[in-house]
Amino acid sequence: MKLDYKSPGKFEKTRYEKIHSVIFNKSNEASVVVANEIAVLIKKKQKEKKNCVLGLATGSSPISVYKELVRLHIEEGLSFSNVITFNLDEYFPMKKGDNKSYYQFMHFHLFSHIDIKPKNINIPNGEINFSQINSYCNEYEENIKKVGGIDYQLLGIGRTGHIGFNEPGSNYSSMTRLVNLDYVTRNDARKAFSGIEHVPSKAITMGIKTIKNSKRIVLLAWGLNKAEIIKKTIEGSIDSNISASFLQKHKNVTFVLDNASASQLTRIQSPWKVGSPSLSKELKAKAIVWLCKKTNKSILNLTESDYNENNLSDLLINQSAYEINLEVFNKIDRSITGWPGGKPNVDDQYRPERSNPRKKRVLIFSPHPDDDVISMGGTFDRLVSQGHEVHIAYQTSGSIAVNNSDVLKFLEVFSDISEKAKKDYSIDINILKKSNDILENKNIRNLAALIREKESLAATRFIGVPDQNVHFLKLPFYETGSIKKSNPTKSDFKIIENIISKIKPHQIYAAGDLADPHGTHKVCLDILFDVLKIIKKKKFMKDCWVWLYRGAWHEWEVHEIDMSVPMSPNQVLKKRKAIFYHQTQKDNVMFQGDDNREFWVRTEDRNRLIAKTFRDLGMSDFSAIETFKRYHF
Repeated sequence: MKLDYKSPGKFEKTRYEKIHSVIFNKSNEASVVVANEIAVLIKKKQKEKKNCVLGLATGSSPISVYKELVRLHIEEGLSFSNVITFNLDEYFPMKKGDNKSYYQFMHFHLFSHIDIKPKNINIPNGEINFSQINSYCNEYEENIKKVGGIDYQLLGIGRTGHIGFNEPGSNYSSMTRLVNLDYVTRNDARKAFSGIEHVPSKAITMGIKTIKNSKRIVLLAWGLNKAEIIKKTIEGSIDSNISASFLQKHKNVTFVLDNASASQLTRIQSPWKVGSPSLSKELKAKAIVWLCKKTNKSILNLTESDYNENNLSDLLINQSAYEINLEVFNKIDRSITGWPGGKPNVDDQYRPERSNPRKKRVLIFSPHPDDDVISMGGTFDRLVSQGHEVHIAYQTSGSIAVNNSDVLKFLEVFSDISEKAKKDYSIDINILKKSNDILENKNIRNLAALIREKESLAATRFIGVPDQNVHFLKLPFYETGSIKKSNPTKSDFKIIENIISKIKPHQIYAAGDLADPHGTHKVCLDILFDVLKIIKKKKFMKDCWVWLYRGAWHEWEVHEIDMSVPMSPNQVLKKRKAIFYHQTQKDNVMFQGDDNREFWVRTEDRNRLIAKTFRDLGMSDFSAIETFKRYHF
């Protein structure tokens, strides 16, 4: 797939869009295409004996692009000797040597691995004296002009719609300057800084006009978390509160998206508005659920007039409204089951799971030691109480998500009990007393991991799982002792393969989150998917079904759901209690994201909302529902 610029809105499919966009199945695939476009430009400039001026971004979005550029240099000989770079921004104040600086970020991911001349690297200086900021920013602008402007500007986008650090309210004519950071932006960075209180409140950034003057602009956006702002930016009006929307005025800009970030665009979310809808069962269900919300009706109460008045008349060519209503109603209704492991001695033709074997071996993968009970605690309990052999495999230790204060608390108790512990851990106790940062200390990280293990065991015992069925995998990619994780290696894949081969499950449950394509949940899922490709031909895998749940962030849309497990009020309370055993993740959560609610509140609200949605569509009235999508490998 090529990124060649095309005028947006030219065809009916994209009539709501004001910025050219290209959608890929996976962010890694998209990154390779972007990197190759940059490489082609660099080579073209080399042939012309000219410099190639790149504007570069930081954050998680461009990491895979930089990875591919490094590969092209090492394996295919791409030279960066004629490349001059200008980075978008830097926190202020910020020392170059700080591992949270963009200076370090760029050298770690790109500059240290290629043959770019150090003098050609330009990154805003977060150490500049405050009194010299204005003159420094003017000089940064002049340096861009001296080299003929930026040939290719790479951008990410924040949840506020900012490009660079051009926060809501930025002026279209703004240039490089010192800015105040929005709360949402700072909150999104809290993970890297071990809490929002440590995130700088200011930054130096290129302005909108500076970015707009680039000859070519490519913006990257991955994950469900970006879907809403992408829709507003591409389909909405130009708005100073969404600085990325100013790019609608640029004549050579392309947004490169994955399926998740593009999911709210009209052509994806409501394709029937921009042409004849496909007659696939899933898309038909999606359209009918949308129509129910639009008309405030249940499925079986929809009329032909409702279809005709809402761009869905094409669906009536081969079926009556009644037939469509009944088809979709049955699809959704048949997803509901109180027997997630299959109901014994019944006709399972229209049930989401097989009735046989009666007693199944079940393997639940949990990226962190609490995702299992947060995401599918009710279903987990059902599987155990209905007699299945349930195993839980915690893929990572989750050690960096334990506050220093919690580790200190346990150590001090332990030291008061044991003189040996008091002696062995005295240094660690002193370190913990003095620091609020996530400490890259092996002893402390191991202690944090141990705390989360014991919390998990308390929760699984409460549900009724034998200790020998609880597996702590500690995948190496995660166990770096720091926020920065490694890329998965053969060791990670082998661990997952071994646990599956050992248990030989009839069911696998895994986190199907797409919020952050570079986050731990997605990495764990990708490892599992790759392993399934390797072992799918093994005899025991022919009788294995894979079910994907979602975490405390997003829910499956109704049309995506293949299995819905209802919960009674008592089961909701039991799930809550199971979550409470993870005490370090309850009141003082390290990585809470943009939602200030505790995890147990989030999941209960989410489970109750899906139950309400089902009720509004005409289904049975349940207190709460957990949902799953089957993955066919």
